[in-house]
Amino acid sequence: MTGTRTTAVRRGLAVAAALLAVTTAAACSGGDDANDGGSGSGSATGSASDLDAALEKGGAITYWTWTPSAEAQVAAFEKAYPKVDVNLVNAGTNTEEYTKLQNAVQAGSGAPDVVQVEYYALPQFALSDALVDLRQYGLDSLESKYTPSTWNAVNFGGKLYGLPQDSGPMALFYNKTVFDKYGIAVPTTWDEYVAAAKKLHAADPTKYITADTGDSGFTTSMIWQAGGHPIKVEGTDVTIDFNDPGTQKWVSTWNQLVEGKLLSTIPGWTDDWYKALGDGTIATLPTGAWMPGVLQGSVAAGSGHWRVAPMPTYDGTPVTAENGGSTQSVVKQSKNQALAAAFVRWLNSDPASLEVFFSSGGFPSTVDDLNSPEFLSTAPAYFGGQKINEVLKQAAGEVAPGWSYLPFQVYANSIYNDTVGKSYVESSDLSKGLASWQSALVQYGNQQGFKVTG
Repeated sequence: MTGTRTTAVRRGLAVAAALLAVTTAAACSGGDDANDGGSGSGSATGSASDLDAALEKGGAITYWTWTPSAEAQVAAFEKAYPKVDVNLVNAGTNTEEYTKLQNAVQAGSGAPDVVQVEYYALPQFALSDALVDLRQYGLDSLESKYTPSTWNAVNFGGKLYGLPQDSGPMALFYNKTVFDKYGIAVPTTWDEYVAAAKKLHAADPTKYITADTGDSGFTTSMIWQAGGHPIKVEGTDVTIDFNDPGTQKWVSTWNQLVEGKLLSTIPGWTDDWYKALGDGTIATLPTGAWMPGVLQGSVAAGSGHWRVAPMPTYDGTPVTAENGGSTQSVVKQSKNQALAAAFVRWLNSDPASLEVFFSSGGFPSTVDDLNSPEFLSTAPAYFGGQKINEVLKQAAGEVAPGWSYLPFQVYANSIYNDTVGKSYVESSDLSKGLASWQSALVQYGNQQGFKVTG
């Protein structure tokens, strides 16, 4: 469930300063093979057998995470491996944790053995040479266990920097009661979605098709779903182009909602937002597959009203994108990397761990769990008895390939409100805001030692 609230809190400007060093290190470091064994020296190598041996020997490791299920998972792990002591630390959600992690990386001490990192932020820490390449322990042999999109999220530069914890393939969550009341059909294309937004707001000016005040994670996911590839990364060479066809395809659609003032301006993850989801003020949410847990846990008034449908498309071809999700990585500072890697292996592939995680609302990245009859037959009363996981599982297999994040994406997200966000405030052309974002990112990246064009 790591994707649930993260996009709403990616705006801490403090992280920008903290990550100046990580991007500089990424650009200037020649790196190594990240093949550290238990020494943390950067020169040791390991093997798959080292993981079992480390569990048998035991020891202590520290794990930073904000996952709600972590306490129960750690308890289950320690029961299965009583010689291992896991020091569980909630270091704060995403950007707060990332700032602490980068401070520890720069100081050369104080980092955990295992850390939770969202997919969008992973390249930044991997390229700063802070994480262990898990191929040395044979964990690349687990590839078939995971969906392609999540596996690709932890693999780049020919290295494996974690195992997927969860996923967030996007789908359209909609209020059926509102749609029925105003005679609105579930949109299958984005043109139909815009038409539905106009019809709904004209019928009742207090109702909106969705809420969007500008969010970096939502924007990048929507560009991804539109077939955009605005970011290309090859080593320290970075290209940023928000004029690429896919990006402009999304812009031309979403501008109709922004400029037409057809979007609710209620900020996400606030009490007013939850209330609006419950009373029908906000009629849809194009978002990640983790959303059912949020609705059921925080929007009781919406019970029985909400349903799930595939994301609208541009040309009828079923396609979606990821929105949210995390991995667990082993930090190079760890003095017991084999034990840390064994914990990561258990955490994100062992059925006992996965059962705990999914019961807390996480959405699977593992193929077997996505295809299990129990998972697919789930029909929550909240969603009118709809077998929602059939829709969400289908989405997991329709994620567009080839997406890339910036190697300084955390910083990029931190300045989003000062650039693209202004277009939302002014109800003006998103292209202008994206151009401002691009210009600032090109300048920043070059200052950090990357070769950025755009």
